[in-house]
Amino acid sequence: MKRFNLLIILFPVLANGQNKMLTLEEAIATALQNNYNILLAKNDSTSAAIDNSYKNAAFIPRLNGNIGTVWNNNDQKQILSDGTKRQSKGLRSNNITAQLALNWTLFDGLKMFATRDKVEEYVKLGELGIKNQLVNTVASVITTYYNIVRQKQQLKAIEEQMSLSQERVKLAQYKLDIGMGTKPDVLQGKVDLNAQKAAQLKQQTLIAQLKEELNQIMNVQLSTVYEVSDSIPINENLALGDIQSSVETNNPSLLIAKKNIDIAGLTLKERKAERFPTVAFNSAYNFNRNRNQTVLNNFSTLFNRTKGFNYGLTATIPILNNLNNKRQIQQASLDIQYQKLVYDNQRSLINLSVLNAFRDYEEQKKALALEEENILLAKENVDIIFQVYKLGSTTYIQLREAQKSLEDAYNRLIAARYNTKLAETELLRLKGDLVK
Repeated sequence: MKRFNLLIILFPVLANGQNKMLTLEEAIATALQNNYNILLAKNDSTSAAIDNSYKNAAFIPRLNGNIGTVWNNNDQKQILSDGTKRQSKGLRSNNITAQLALNWTLFDGLKMFATRDKVEEYVKLGELGIKNQLVNTVASVITTYYNIVRQKQQLKAIEEQMSLSQERVKLAQYKLDIGMGTKPDVLQGKVDLNAQKAAQLKQQTLIAQLKEELNQIMNVQLSTVYEVSDSIPINENLALGDIQSSVETNNPSLLIAKKNIDIAGLTLKERKAERFPTVAFNSAYNFNRNRNQTVLNNFSTLFNRTKGFNYGLTATIPILNNLNNKRQIQQASLDIQYQKLVYDNQRSLINLSVLNAFRDYEEQKKALALEEENILLAKENVDIIFQVYKLGSTTYIQLREAQKSLEDAYNRLIAARYNTKLAETELLRLKGDLVK
C-alpha cells in the first residue's frame, strides 16, 4: 500500500460526464481535498489555532476607558439650625466623569502559564483530530474503490459464465435438432442464461450505487462518471512486529487519548494555581466635573472639577470559597485518572484489533493462494467437460455442475482478493500509516 504525502498530492478535478479512468491515488487526493468530515475537522482545528494565536494575551495588561454624564433637575428645601428656611425648585446640575483604568496581573499562581500551554495542546489535539479523520477517510476510499473493482470482476465473471451458457444452449439445441438431445436440456440452459442476465443487471446496478457512494466520500457531483482499475494489488509483506511497534507512536486515536491526558494535567495546574494569591498592578487616570446652575447654600460650589492619576498594588488572597477550589482540584485529578483509563482501554482495543486483523490478513492470503490455484483447475475442468460434451461422451448435468463449480470458484477468488485487501487496509489504518 502506498502512503500518501499530503504535501505533494495533486488534487484532480473530475470532469462531469467524462468516462475517464479514476485511479486510487486520484480518488484519495480528491477526498482529502473535499470530504466533509475532513473539512469539519479542519474547521475545529482552525478554531483552536485562532485561540493559540492569542495565547500570550493573558500576560498583557487590561486597559479600560469609562465615560459618563448625568443631568439633574431637583427641588430642594432646607431648614437650618437657626430656624432659617431655604427652598428652591428646578435646581439644575450636570456631572461628567471619565476614567482610564489599567489592571495588570503580575502573579496568579502561574495559572496564566498553564492556560497558555493548554491552548497550545489544544492546537496539537486539533491536528491529531485532522490526521485521524484523514486516515479514516483514506481507508474508506480504499475500501469503497476496491469494492467497485471487486464488483467489476464479479460482473466480468458473470459475463464469462453467460458466454458459456450461450454455448451450452446452442449445443443443447443442436443436439435436440439432430435427435441426440432433449427439450429439458435446452429449457434449463435458457433458464440458467436468463438467471445470469438478471445477475448481470443486478451487478451493474450495484456498481453504479458504489460509484455514487465513492462520489459522496470524495464530495464530487453525484452524476460524475468514471471507470476504475480492473485489479486489486495486494501487499503481502506486512509484518506483525513492525505494526505493533508503530501503533503507539503513529495511531491517531491513541495519540489523541494521550494528548487528552496532557490537557487534563494542565487543567489540574490551573485549579491548583487558584489557591495562591493574585497580585495585580492597578493604575487609573480620573476626571470629574460638576456644574450647578444655582445653589441654596453659599458654601456650595457652582463648578467643581477633579482630575488626577493614581496607581498601586492589590493582592487578592483566597481564604474561603465554600471549598469550591478543593472540589475542582479533586475533579481535575479524577479526570486525569479517567483519561489514563481511556488511553489504556484504547490501547488494549487497538492491540486486539491489530492481532485480529493480522490473523485475518494471513488467513486471507492463504485462501487467496488456494483460490488462485483452484480457479485454474475449475477452468480446465469446464474446458475438458465442454469438449467431451460436444462429443456426446458426458451428460448435460455434468457440464452444468462443472460450470457451477467454476462460478463458485470465481466468487471465492474475488472475495478472497477483496478480503485480503480489507485486512491489509485495516492493518495500515491501525498503524496510522495510510497518511504521512
